[in-house]
Amino acid sequence: MVAWLRALAALTGQTATPGGDATTQTATAAGTPAGPAWVPPGVRTFVNGLPTPVIQLFQVVVVIVLAYAVSQLLVQLLGRRIARRFRRPSLTRTALRGIRLVVFIFATLTIMGIYDYSLSDLTLSVAVFSAVVGVILAPIVGSIISGVFLLADQPYEIGDMIELAERNQRGFVEDITLRYTKIFTLDNTFLVIPNGTMRERDVVNYSAEDTRTRQALDVLITYESDVARARELVEQAARNVDGVVSGGPQIRVGAARYPAKPTCYIDQFGDHGINLRLRYWIEEPYWLLRVRSKIQTAFAEAIDDEDVEIAYPHQHHVFDETSGEMQVAVGDRARGGARPEVDPGVPDEGSAIDGERGPSEDDQS
Repeated sequence: MVAWLRALAALTGQTATPGGDATTQTATAAGTPAGPAWVPPGVRTFVNGLPTPVIQLFQVVVVIVLAYAVSQLLVQLLGRRIARRFRRPSLTRTALRGIRLVVFIFATLTIMGIYDYSLSDLTLSVAVFSAVVGVILAPIVGSIISGVFLLADQPYEIGDMIELAERNQRGFVEDITLRYTKIFTLDNTFLVIPNGTMRERDVVNYSAEDTRTRQALDVLITYESDVARARELVEQAARNVDGVVSGGPQIRVGAARYPAKPTCYIDQFGDHGINLRLRYWIEEPYWLLRVRSKIQTAFAEAIDDEDVEIAYPHQHHVFDETSGEMQVAVGDRARGGARPEVDPGVPDEGSAIDGERGPSEDDQS
């Protein structure tokens, strides 16, 4: 890139110093325009006649184009090697972004040399720099630091299906950068969440190590139902649904092992019926609600001719010889008319059951 800058400077009649921050106009002894010998005199005369800002702008455009081309070439040459080295899409993308960033940093320094600027010209005082970092750059720096921790801790990876617990929203991780995490939701929308906020959230990863996910389904049946038959029908309904692990060796979760086939247990004896809990494994976590709906539909169809009934909330009121007696009288009274006569043997509406008189309308007024 420096060689290109020197060639452009020679073409425009400028000789660049090794630092690239000073130029001097040269000319031949015969008064002909300066420049390389291979450039025709007419072209050199035209270039030397251009204003300096135009020449500098042309040089800047050339530097930017070269920086883009070099960055693309390096990505193509090193992309596969970096991918084989890290074996993680997020780290691979971060490394390739770092390569592009380094190339464009050099391009920026070259452009500064074209305009005779140096790094010392961009130095700020300590007070101003601290204010900028504290007010503007602090959130960005915090997100970048959080991004480094996310890439190191590996709570999720690009392509994983995750759920934001507090929002009850699922989606696929589309991209992980040093500043934010991009999530493609199941509602066909994008969520861009800063890494500083992402590290504070409760994230459920459905496909980190094993895509098989265990789910639970509660079924409430009446006490009069055949419990053993109901458990059998629930398990059979789950086994016949596509996407459910119907059997095989036990699935290991940590130090424990769980049955792979659907298994129904008696969860509790509730107020309105017996609660059965079905535990089943699904092969992919992408159709949780669809699989759940198919299991419930199959179970509802299976109990049509069986001694199994779905329970619903209900109550029975029983009156026997231990129940008390309460006398109630209801009288109609026209608006603005006189109070209706009440049988002396019947307590008034304002009276209590045990003879204690409650507040009547006259007392309340």
